[in-house]
Amino acid sequence: MTVGWLKQKWRTLYSSCTILRGRRGFRSDAALEAIAKAGEDRVQNLALYNYPSFSGAFSALFTHLFHSHHNLPCLILPFSSVEPFRVEDLSIHGLERVYLLDFLGPKGFAAQLSQQNMCEVIGFDHRKSVLAQIKEDHPKKVTFYTDLEKSSSTAVHEYFSSKLVEMNPVDGEVASVLNSEEQDRLKIVLKYIEDMDLRRWSLPDITAFRIGLNEWRSKLNLITNPYMYEQLLEISASDLIAKGNSYISARQSAANKLLDKVFRVKLGRGLYGECLAVRADGSSNLSDEIGKQLSVKSAAAGLRAIGAVVHMQRNNLKMCLRSTDSATDTSEIAKAYGGGGSASSSSFIIRMDDYNQWLSVNKS
Repeated sequence: MTVGWLKQKWRTLYSSCTILRGRRGFRSDAALEAIAKAGEDRVQNLALYNYPSFSGAFSALFTHLFHSHHNLPCLILPFSSVEPFRVEDLSIHGLERVYLLDFLGPKGFAAQLSQQNMCEVIGFDHRKSVLAQIKEDHPKKVTFYTDLEKSSSTAVHEYFSSKLVEMNPVDGEVASVLNSEEQDRLKIVLKYIEDMDLRRWSLPDITAFRIGLNEWRSKLNLITNPYMYEQLLEISASDLIAKGNSYISARQSAANKLLDKVFRVKLGRGLYGECLAVRADGSSNLSDEIGKQLSVKSAAAGLRAIGAVVHMQRNNLKMCLRSTDSATDTSEIAKAYGGGGSASSSSFIIRMDDYNQWLSVNKS
């Protein structure tokens, strides 16, 4: 059995995942056919990654690189809670190992997988919500790697890099499933993803990074995008941040044009005080930026620290309230008028005759 034959076999396995990539879905015909083919070929390794999670996608990448490096066939598929695989879907003759990447599955899922296929199941997750599941009794072949201080993508990268050392020990060399150039670039990307996964939001330009990264979310389905691995390897944190900042700047410029047309409204006819407002018909997507700036301007003008953004929604008026003041609860007003939201961000529908009675004759 030659290395070339193994590589060809491995490529054929992966192509089976995308033969029908025009068909969308997760528990789809394409996915189920790929599983059936894996059974025919007696593929020993299966990996399911959390979709549409970036930690899940990068974990899939590292799993792919490790198995590719050793010419080990491994079927990798996205797992969506919207249309999840069933345990019986994953009956693969000869299966030895299943990886659950950035999720552990529904209660009992890992244990049932292990018992059905008589195989090892290895799961990675970083969420507090899985702690109760980890404490349950599991078959000996089920292992969960969880670290609340480390994202799943980082944990999976470290796991497979350590496996490389075990299989090909080299004195003094730090192993990685990535080459040196990829390692340097993606190390920063993984740090930013970890900052988001753990909800720290502490790194510089983290908001811009998140915005720049969001356009990639539609590319994280291996069934419909066979180029996902190559694309993930090319991601650059600096490029994403630049794109995110450009987006923020463009929205800010558009918002500034509307801030020249500020007026006052009497919230609840004055029951909840007064604040600054603007009409944003046709620009409702800028409600957050405009409202937050209005909140600051409103407080500086001696009014309530609330910004009201009003726009038409179908045949009604919608009022979006924003506040940057932690002591201000905008939802109190929204709930009184049949709406809802959080303290800093809420909205509700208001009738035109009511709205007209909220308008102040004093222009700001």
